[in-house]
Order: sequence, then structure tokens, then C-alpha cells
Amino acid sequence: MIHFYFHPTPNPAKVALFLEEAGLAYEVVPVDTRKGEQHARGFRAINPNGKVPAVIDTDGPGGVEARIFDSNAILIYLAEKTGRFGGTAANRPELLSWFFFIATGLGPFSGQAVHFQNAAPEKVAYAINRYRREAERHYEVLDRHLEGRPYILGDDYSIADMSAWGWLDRANFVRPGEDDPLADFPNLRALFHRVNDRPAAARARLVGTDHAFKKEMDEESRRALFPSNYPATEAV
Repeated sequence: MIHFYFHPTPNPAKVALFLEEAGLAYEVVPVDTRKGEQHARGFRAINPNGKVPAVIDTDGPGGVEARIFDSNAILIYLAEKTGRFGGTAANRPELLSWFFFIATGLGPFSGQAVHFQNAAPEKVAYAINRYRREAERHYEVLDRHLEGRPYILGDDYSIADMSAWGWLDRANFVRPGEDDPLADFPNLRALFHRVNDRPAAARARLVGTDHAFKKEMDEESRRALFPSNYPATEAV
């Protein structure tokens, strides 16, 4: 059984998509990050970094319980566990290259673009320009690669596509003010809709909807989500 520590944000969404695609049995454990539940001692024992997602696999390697945190590590672990969506021996170098391009580039720059345009208390023009344009540059690189390809590996649907889907779903926050934020990147837009139209994606979107996560962005939420902005004794 997979115990899936979840909040409805892009990185947990990627893992939800994999779990639904693979048909793995899992239990959702809500972690309300706007209430600071990710900083509780019990959760820190699962993810010392205090972020979601994380999983505990009660049937880990050799039947021993395994703890995995970081969405990218989780996707690789689950692909290896199931033998699905992890590419082939021939295309694994390509898979890993694009997977980490998303993990270390498209995802983080998108996250910072969202933060400085939507969450930061001050609109810092340099930061907004820097992160939005870098997110868009990563869009361009992946869009060019996808020319003539239905998926990042060509015909093979993989964890790289799932990872991209999680962040492209937030394109309207990365590029606010655009009627269609992916219109300038037609191949990327096609990839997003190709993944988003899969039945597993519809099921993944339902994960956690039976839990009332906090929606308000008040001082408690800011301290919980951005603790490094505060002195250590005041953060949470």
C-alpha cells in the first residue's frame, strides 16, 4: 500500500497522475500546507525538507517499508517499482535528460514566476522579468523538441510527460494576462492536452477533493509556506 502525502499543488499532482495511470493501491494523507502541517514533527520524519509530496510504500524493496520524498524521486521510484513509464534501455538517457530538465529548470522557474507575480507582497520588476522569461525559455526549448513528437520520448508516454503536465497546468499563473498561456508554444500545448485528456488525469484531478484544504492566504499561510522569509524563531 502506498501512503501518499498530498496537497493540491503541481508536484503532488504529478505523483497522483502516475498512481492513477499505474492503478496502484494508495491512500491519500492530506497535508494542509497553508496551515503549516508540513512542519509537524511527524511529517518531518517522513520528509525532513517539510514539503509535499512524500510517500511511504509499505511494500518497498524486499518487502521492507520505504520512505520516498521529492516528487521526482517518487516518480523514478514508482516507475522502477512497476516497470512502467520509465522508458526503455535505449531511450532512458533521453528520458533522464528531459526529466531533469523539467525537475531542475521548467518546474523551479515556473514556481518562482508564479510566486513573484502572484504571491510576493511586493512586485519586484527584476524578479518577475527574470523568472517569467526563464520559464518561457524552458517552454521554448521543450516546444522545439516536441515538434513532430506526440510525447517527449516520441511515441512512448513517460514520467517526463507526467512531470511536464503538473507544471503546465499552472501556465496561466506563470503567464498571467494571456488568454491562452500556451498558445505561443503549440507543441507544448498539444502535449499538455494529450496528457490532460487521458482518463487517469481526470481521476488525478479528483484526488484530495474530499478534503477541505485551507484556501486563505493570510499571515499564518505566508509563514507556513515561506518560512525562510522570517527569522527562524518566528517562521511557524
